[in-house]
Amino acid sequence: MCCTDAALAYVEAHAAWSEANTRPSLGRNYEAFVSRDKAGAARAEFAVEGVRCAACMSAIERGLRDVPGVASARLNLSDRRLAVEWAPEAEPDIGAILARLDGLGYAAHPFDPRRPADAEAAETERLIRAMAVAGFASMNVMLLAISVWAGNVSDMTPENRDLFHWIQALIALPAAAYAGRPFYEGALRSLRAGRITMDFPITLGVVLTLVMSVVETAFGATHAYFDGAIMLLFFLLIGRVLDQAMRRRTRALAENLAALRSEKAARIEPDGSVRDVPLSDLAPGARVLVRPGERVPVDGTVERGRSDLDRSLVTGETAAVPVAEGATVHAGALNGDGALVVAVTALAGATLLDEVEGLMRRALEARSRALVLADRATRLYVPLVHAAAALAFAGWLLAGAGPHAALMTAVAVLIVTCPCALGLAIPAVQVVAAGALFRDGVLLADGTALERLAEVDTVVFDKTGTLTLPEPVLAAPGDPALLAQAARLALSSRHPMAAALARAVPAAEPWPGAQEAAGLGVRAVVDGIELRLGSPTFCGAESQAAAALAADPEASVICFRAGEGIPFAYPVAQALRPDAAEVVAALRAEGRRVVILSGDRPSAVAAVAARLGIDEWEAGLTPQDKIARIDGFKQCSRRVLMVGDGLNDAPALAAAHASLSPVTAAHVSQAAADALFLGRSLAPVLSVLAVGQRARTLMLQNLWLAAAYNLVAVPLAAAGLLTPLIAALAMSGSSVVVTLNALRARSLSVPSLGRQPETDAAGTPPTVPTLTVPAT
Repeated sequence: MCCTDAALAYVEAHAAWSEANTRPSLGRNYEAFVSRDKAGAARAEFAVEGVRCAACMSAIERGLRDVPGVASARLNLSDRRLAVEWAPEAEPDIGAILARLDGLGYAAHPFDPRRPADAEAAETERLIRAMAVAGFASMNVMLLAISVWAGNVSDMTPENRDLFHWIQALIALPAAAYAGRPFYEGALRSLRAGRITMDFPITLGVVLTLVMSVVETAFGATHAYFDGAIMLLFFLLIGRVLDQAMRRRTRALAENLAALRSEKAARIEPDGSVRDVPLSDLAPGARVLVRPGERVPVDGTVERGRSDLDRSLVTGETAAVPVAEGATVHAGALNGDGALVVAVTALAGATLLDEVEGLMRRALEARSRALVLADRATRLYVPLVHAAAALAFAGWLLAGAGPHAALMTAVAVLIVTCPCALGLAIPAVQVVAAGALFRDGVLLADGTALERLAEVDTVVFDKTGTLTLPEPVLAAPGDPALLAQAARLALSSRHPMAAALARAVPAAEPWPGAQEAAGLGVRAVVDGIELRLGSPTFCGAESQAAAALAADPEASVICFRAGEGIPFAYPVAQALRPDAAEVVAALRAEGRRVVILSGDRPSAVAAVAARLGIDEWEAGLTPQDKIARIDGFKQCSRRVLMVGDGLNDAPALAAAHASLSPVTAAHVSQAAADALFLGRSLAPVLSVLAVGQRARTLMLQNLWLAAAYNLVAVPLAAAGLLTPLIAALAMSGSSVVVTLNALRARSLSVPSLGRQPETDAAGTPPTVPTLTVPAT
């Protein structure tokens, strides 16, 4: 099947799914959705609807294990993407997968990044509306309930009490019917599939409480429990909204990688004409034109032309790299000012960019295995809750109590065992600790990272843009008058090294009439003298450039020449962050292992490692090499914090136990990192580790508080000492206690290294870089 036919098949299958709106058509041909690796193993991805918790993940993964030919099934809870792989000798059967998911109670369809984004946005909006309705109803019902409580111990007449109960019912019943839909639908879906999830006890408790409250009100009873039911929904919906917000954020990863892709290429036809065609129309050996400012669409070899490429995807270096005939280029690289003719060697789907995306996807899927413990706890919790409620009901009946009293006791057990405190134990600390980090310039992207940061024993740094500042600086200014002339010429160039030269003389103005020679440099004629700034060859400064590089192996050079005068080579280098040495020393003093993994050349990495006192370092690493080193640390039971900023660091960031990036990092790295830090300081590395350790202590305290609450409250409810109303208050009270303990995280302080305010080379405070937040 050709790529065009595959795309048409995809559109037809997806349209059929959209029209059906409930179940996919299992008889359709889904061959277009299957990809194969080099070993011939087939793989397909699906978007699964209705996934809520670790129990859902476990049910799906275990349910697909016995499908013939399936080698593995991994569900990513973050974006609800299911990846199914078949054995190399097996023929993939998409219909069997969809049928099994349908039997498990989950609707699924082939993965399309745009559809989950739209669905997630709609679901978030729906949850927020439900939470708002529940919150509004809770406030009003509680005002009426307080009046009834006060009246029951004073002189309220039965008629007025009944009136207040009916007004509560008028508010609570429609509000609960609307706000509780996410739980009711989940409970019904799981029952149809023959399973029970946490949505079922919540639904059962809310419905029984409301029904009993209506019955009690109809018979003029003293108490009704509308307030307990609607408040329960309100607290649970808050948790759902926060969880949904986290899920939406993770999709930035796929969106940012997609932004690096080209949808078409300028193919050079046999007659020399240029025609824009889809990537699917290219074949190996085809010749494409890459215009200035465009991204390279495919992997290939330069046949003609010279230019500078941003190849940070491969090397992590922000400085543009000159390329000429015979150079290898990769898809996603950004072309500079020269036009290139590239012979295609790898098409879309097999490029380095695709490999980087695959590495990240597999790393994120592997991380989801950390949810196994939560899955086991959830599977045990649900049957225990129902068993406790059933035993309480049966026990009271056997003890001679009436059905009404026994049922009220069972409802109290269901409500009091609602895992609100358990659900808030971790997120509450995450939110408060994230606020504490934000005050110190750290943006926490993944709340679960706090627990992982507390376990870190190895810190791996990238070099360029991480241990060094993101922008290059002039290492040796030389003669001020000559520098002033060169800086004015540098203002007419977009090259990063020219920008470093221009920053050295902030008050300079560009020379009029300056012209840039693509891939070489910039020239201008001033008072009859030609000024040149650019490569050593362009300026005739090969010997001066060689001498500058010999003196500073870390540096790159940009040369300047005025007329027939002696040229000058300006060394431009990445300066270390001002506190890098102190941070590394502090990490080692804490007993942590410190390593540098870089894509830069060995001489540059060795010099930085020597200045920082780091013995372990490797240079010239590709994205595959970095992720292999991270996996090696894992096999040695090391917990790795990866600190990096380049596109080539993104897979390693995703694979590491925890990850951190500067806010100036590439968008893909920002999306893969657990946290981002602002400014020129490296101290946030120490901050996140210290806050992570202390936050974990608070999390454990909250878990113990929640467990203690259940150990005390459940026996009291089963003994009939708690009404549903008191059970609801006790449940809410446990949540308040957990939240108050979590607020102690506000006092978490960031370690100080005793540094003075940072300044740049000119002695002025640096500007805060523009914050680019990944799209959500």
